[in-house]
Amino acid sequence: MMARATGILADRAIRALFDGGRLRSEAPLDADQIQPASLDLRLGSAAFRVRASFLPGPSHLVSDKLDRLRLHVIDLSEGAVLETGCVYIVPLMESLELPEDLAASANPKSSTGRLDIFTRVITDRAQEFDKIPAGYKGPLYLEISPRTFPIVVRRGSRLSQIRFRKGNALLGEADLLDLHRTDVLVASETPNVSGGGIALSIDLKGTGADGLIGYRGKHHTSVVDVDRKNQHDIFDFWEPLFSRGRNDLILDPDEFYILVSREAVHVPPLYAAEMTPFDPLVGEFRVHYAGFFDPGFGHASAGGSGSRAVLEVRSHEVPFILEHGQIVGRLVYEHMLEPPEGLYGAGLGSNYQAQGLKLSKHFRSS
Repeated sequence: MMARATGILADRAIRALFDGGRLRSEAPLDADQIQPASLDLRLGSAAFRVRASFLPGPSHLVSDKLDRLRLHVIDLSEGAVLETGCVYIVPLMESLELPEDLAASANPKSSTGRLDIFTRVITDRAQEFDKIPAGYKGPLYLEISPRTFPIVVRRGSRLSQIRFRKGNALLGEADLLDLHRTDVLVASETPNVSGGGIALSIDLKGTGADGLIGYRGKHHTSVVDVDRKNQHDIFDFWEPLFSRGRNDLILDPDEFYILVSREAVHVPPLYAAEMTPFDPLVGEFRVHYAGFFDPGFGHASAGGSGSRAVLEVRSHEVPFILEHGQIVGRLVYEHMLEPPEGLYGAGLGSNYQAQGLKLSKHFRSS
């Protein structure tokens, strides 16, 4: 198959960026750092606690703002605790020298979002978070703010991921509907397609005999080590939530919830998907910090049979009632430039293939 002129770079092309010096790193790549359509970004050896979040603006380097705003420096070489309610800036091990026809965007990794760790990538002279303009040359920084649990991180920890694209890769509504007809994207008999995306709704009926619908994060817990799998008891950190036959849920302000979509999601091998920010005019809550869905997510070709989207939900100023089946977000789909060598879930050690309601990989399932 011929490569497209516009689209998302696949794993092979991401490796080529390193080989050609367009992507650089302080250390050799981890074996699983390159995903089918994205690259995990690694923390460097120091974290700067700062007074407040910031953007450098078109005339400034991030280092200039750090000189003015930093409170103290934390050595990450042996691991360190990042506290809730604080803002940290960490220089990343990777840096860029993008060609003029290649831009990038970043997002928290799925496990990062499920821990309620707020992260955003910043570049020099940036006027937006998580957006890297075509032709950017310079370092990358990660803003980190744990919201619910204090965390342990270290040099090399991976909290964010970056995706590279040439031109406009986004499918319009007509193309999205055509693709849905031939290769079901969201398991719905009457797909809601508007604004360039396909709607996902919330499942509040629950699963199993007990009607489990989700989890609410506890406060004043011990720390979560972001690099350790299956380390923590669920009930030390989470309060299970049950439907009790009501099929609705009141979101308390500033509480953090893990919920799940009613529909299963499929991402065909020649496409990538992303959850778009929820329209604040529809409800006072935020859904899904971590927005990338790699090629093969939930798809039969990668051992999936539909994977539901786990939703990280936080209410804002007022309590808000969610009803079963209420639309909570939209998936947009983009073309890949070429097929990836590997698919999500197909021998890549993917943590969330064929998932239902599932907490992050850090918690023991039993």
